[in-house]
Amino acid sequence: MRYKMSFSRGIFLSANVIFLAAISLACLMPIIHILALSFSTGTAASAGKVTLWPVEFTTAAYNNVFGKPEYLRAFGVSFERLILGTSISMFLTILTAYPLSKDERQFRLRTFYVWVFVFTILFSGGIIPWYLTVKSLGLIDTIWALVLPGALQVFNVILLLNFYRNLPKELEESARMDGAGHFAILWKIYVPLALPALATTGLFTMVWHWNSWFDGMILMNHPDKYPLQTFLQTIIIKLDFRFLQTQDAELISKLSDRTSKAAQIFVAAFPILIVYPFLQRFFIKGIVMGSVKE
Repeated sequence: MRYKMSFSRGIFLSANVIFLAAISLACLMPIIHILALSFSTGTAASAGKVTLWPVEFTTAAYNNVFGKPEYLRAFGVSFERLILGTSISMFLTILTAYPLSKDERQFRLRTFYVWVFVFTILFSGGIIPWYLTVKSLGLIDTIWALVLPGALQVFNVILLLNFYRNLPKELEESARMDGAGHFAILWKIYVPLALPALATTGLFTMVWHWNSWFDGMILMNHPDKYPLQTFLQTIIIKLDFRFLQTQDAELISKLSDRTSKAAQIFVAAFPILIVYPFLQRFFIKGIVMGSVKE
């Protein structure tokens, strides 16, 4: 028997699609505007003629961006931070979440340690103790100052340990009967089965490292060691025009602060826009299964 959709449900579904499409379009419009701005001439941008389509199309802004050694250097620092930070953070998250996912019979102090980690979410020592700790370890002005202080994200640990707790206990029991230890169970059973949660926490970590700018501003003493977002904050918010110099008059005539900044913003966002679609299919499953406790 064929299911006949009621009129009221059809109206609801149509309104739902229109509403979600409008929200999606509202989210995309700023990105499209920035992209259109980056491909427009400085005169058109300054005159406010650019909306969602380039006016007097030109790639001068991108030629200027990729010709800046400061920008490319900052891009390299961010990429190095992304690789090191994500790798270290995911390794520590996997190792921390595994024992915390056990019950009290297997790990007697589990509840105590869980509350210790949760406490760090609610309370912190503040910026000055954080800075003094990093300085006392000799990490100021090094890439490790951007990687190690935030290496373990407690939210990701909680997400992953709850995912572990939802896995069938029989898998671990059968592995123990075959003589497997904790490390074998973790890396050969838990990690492969937790790929959706790992993809989700990995995406969170990548986005956090890529978008962070404040720690670079505080912990880096020299501008040539700034990560990309700190560099962008310097030239866009503080308007440091030392980074906006050009070499030839023809390029200057096609550029403005707005087009140059738009190009740099879009190039900075592009890596995350590329990575996210590949991890999106794991995203919802990882969030749902990792946020529900038995």
